[in-house]
Amino acid sequence: MATVKTAWDQVSNNTFKTWLIMFLFSVFVVGVVYILGRGWGLGESGGLGLVGMALIIAGIMNFVSYFWSDKIVLAISGAKLIDQKSNKELYRLVENLCIAAGLPSPKIYILEDSAPNAFATGRDKDHAAICFTTGILEKLNKQELEGVAGHELSHIGNRDTLLMSVVSVLVGTIALLSDWFLRAMWFGGRERDREDRNNGIFLVLALVSAILAPIVATLIQLAISRRREFLADASGVLLTRYPQGLENALLKISRDKEPLEAANRGTAHLYIINPLKGSDSVGWFANLFNTHPPIEQRIKALQEMEGKV
Repeated sequence: MATVKTAWDQVSNNTFKTWLIMFLFSVFVVGVVYILGRGWGLGESGGLGLVGMALIIAGIMNFVSYFWSDKIVLAISGAKLIDQKSNKELYRLVENLCIAAGLPSPKIYILEDSAPNAFATGRDKDHAAICFTTGILEKLNKQELEGVAGHELSHIGNRDTLLMSVVSVLVGTIALLSDWFLRAMWFGGRERDREDRNNGIFLVLALVSAILAPIVATLIQLAISRRREFLADASGVLLTRYPQGLENALLKISRDKEPLEAANRGTAHLYIINPLKGSDSVGWFANLFNTHPPIEQRIKALQEMEGKV
């Protein structure tokens, strides 16, 4: 089997895998909600009705997330908006990459923290923001900072914040419905109709789904997050045409052991490298629960692109 090597191949491969996972995840969500509905004793039509209701709830939650998630994240982190006069060199660096990417220049924020890191947020390219810590501006050279900026601008161009917001809402919907079902079963719940009470298979399936579905949904969410990091790495290289810049930046950031105080588990997936230092686990099973791919895998993928962009 041929090895994926060029940046274009990396982008195509990761985009395909992301949407395949999203399709399977959507089927999984619909199936779980339907089974929970049948387990509640709602019957076939009631199960489909619950699916429809869940999709409506998810749509409302996505609407709220679409318009306000970026403001919430920036407020939580304590990032401060800067103007062009504050850091002309950083502004020029971001603007040049935006021209290469065909993107409007995002708002630029600075987070006062000596831990090197960065993240991007915003619902679309016209309402985007990119945030750098003071640590990353001090510890990285220009080429490394370009690699980081290219990665974050690729998140904006690929609309990763919107995608992950949709995924998060779907995971939350699964967790909420599963919790409701388990509580209903524990406290007696409503009386099921005779047909579904006699058909115990849906009750058993619903119980299993209520216990396992939130875990599986979270694993899928993390898999999508890791896949989008690979995609942003490859897309960023297409902007800078210099894989070594991002390689060196990732190595420097990962080797810096200072945790980012403003980060938490809810925002960790946004950063270019997991800001909760010491939380990265080793081993294929442990990596299933990480928001970011192992640094070794990201470096290897970038090395394959050297001389091929």
